[in-house]
Amino acid sequence: MQNHLSAAPRHSLTRRRFVEGIAAAGAVAGLGLMGRPGWAQTGAGQPAALRGTEFDLVIGQTPANFTGNARMATAVNGTVPAPTLHWREGDTVTLRVTNRLAATTSIHWHGILLPSPMDGVPGLSFAGIAPGETFVYRFPVAQNGTHWYHSHSGFQVQSGLYGPIVIEPRRGQRFPSDREHVIMLSDWTDEEPERVYAKLKKVSDFYNFNQPTAVDFMRDVSTMGFAGAMERRREWGRMRMNPTDLSDVTGYTFTYLLNGTPPAGNWTGLFKPGEKVRLRVINGSATTIFDLRIPGLKMTVVAADGQDVEPVTVDEMRISVAEIYDVIVEPREDRPYTLFAQPIDRTGYARGTLSPRPGLQAEVPRVDAPQWLAMTDMMGAMASMGGMAEMPGMDAPGRNPPPMKGMDNSAMGGMKGAGEKDAGMKGMDDAAAMPKVRHARTEYSPDNDARVDMPRTNLDDPGINLRNNGRRVLTYADLHTIGGPLDPRGAGREIELHLTGNMRRFIWSFDGQKFSDAKPVHLKHGERVRIVLVNDTMMTHPIHLHGMWSEIESPAGEFQVRKHTVNVQPAQRIAFLVNADALGRWAFHCHLLYHMEAGMFREVRVS
Repeated sequence: MQNHLSAAPRHSLTRRRFVEGIAAAGAVAGLGLMGRPGWAQTGAGQPAALRGTEFDLVIGQTPANFTGNARMATAVNGTVPAPTLHWREGDTVTLRVTNRLAATTSIHWHGILLPSPMDGVPGLSFAGIAPGETFVYRFPVAQNGTHWYHSHSGFQVQSGLYGPIVIEPRRGQRFPSDREHVIMLSDWTDEEPERVYAKLKKVSDFYNFNQPTAVDFMRDVSTMGFAGAMERRREWGRMRMNPTDLSDVTGYTFTYLLNGTPPAGNWTGLFKPGEKVRLRVINGSATTIFDLRIPGLKMTVVAADGQDVEPVTVDEMRISVAEIYDVIVEPREDRPYTLFAQPIDRTGYARGTLSPRPGLQAEVPRVDAPQWLAMTDMMGAMASMGGMAEMPGMDAPGRNPPPMKGMDNSAMGGMKGAGEKDAGMKGMDDAAAMPKVRHARTEYSPDNDARVDMPRTNLDDPGINLRNNGRRVLTYADLHTIGGPLDPRGAGREIELHLTGNMRRFIWSFDGQKFSDAKPVHLKHGERVRIVLVNDTMMTHPIHLHGMWSEIESPAGEFQVRKHTVNVQPAQRIAFLVNADALGRWAFHCHLLYHMEAGMFREVRVS
């Protein structure tokens, strides 16, 4: 394995600076806060905000320093994050966006229902905003809740072009609060994002320093014996996969931000003891999945992706890239509380403070130890039956599959194996009640390193590094959108797409085809269609369909929750219904920026 430490960025900085950043950090206001008749304002502990129906937004480069190294950020009106835009449901908003960059730019209004030409995706919705030009977005606001906006051009979101949207409902809040704060999580690197991507294409685990060590081996020997520890490593070795490949880019180049502030900066939001405080939590990162908790406080989730849900109280929640959750907390003690957000790979943290007074801070928890991916992440439902996901290349001449007990040809999806016949027959009985997957012919290529024949369908798994941690963790099974589905009709037809890729070659796709090789997905205007996503990879993918809601179904096929971004865990199958009620060309993609750039992107055409 290559010694990444010798090539790690910011090698002159200490690990502490690397994780925590510096206390006095942030983008320097270089463009001014513009907006007439929208106006700029700042409040205690809040990012800049603009209110009204007309807005002037200027995109340009702005000096920033989050780590002790001066860099240039891509900012809106000179700030990172961009100003919070406050709209009102039922209004029509006009946004004049001027590009002062040397490259084409864009703004996508994430999760906002609007006409296709206003969606802000270059090459689909419009041509993009050329240097020196101003593009005018104008559309009615047909919804309420917490949303966000970001660039859909190149790697600009990685360098700072993202901001919150808060839309006030016409009829008042269903879950009122005494005070609220926007909490925008993001990731920052001092490296050029193009360089980060180039490294991933050359060595896909370049930033993964959490490799199995001799200490891990001795720990496994103490719990499963020498033979078990050796067999565990042989199995992963035969599959040529990494059991700790949880994030493409980690805290070894990232500093994690909360409202544009690194951990050492200690962003602070104020409260009075006894108040109900709404936190509008947005994951605006380029590629980091966060797990958020507030030690000492329960969080009551009241909205998901801007849609009200039946309240559910938890200790912790996973927020995938582009997901949004509104939570209400009720701090009763006159003391500070830490907002603590760990990335899924546990290589750092973002943090801030809820406090009754400025200048206070609470204890910051230790980052949890990372875990290896489990059999359920690799095999899906077959993990509980003694079967195994099909691994292309492992059944090639001269290569034997891992010797795993309980496997039988009948439960192997065509893969050769040895095991007890009874276990194999049990796999057949259990499999009979499971949805059958359909692998596209294009999946059978060197660009794909795994195919899952029996994905799991459960929604109650919190995911890797959250399982059995002693805390009450939010899952999709807990979420129920108030009011039920938008349409009583069932699906007129079904489209199944597999999330595919080759982790070592850093190729990502749908059905084994990169965007450049794939044809658009066609929907007929007015139809109701079921989209089935099957994750054939061992990485988590947040999938975003532009322009239309995704209504997730339970494993029993009942309406569960309405979202604009669907987080699909490894070896998992998730189905959702879509009303094709928005004419035009729409993007459908993984919201991990580097996966999208590497090919996990499709065009959806509604006509």
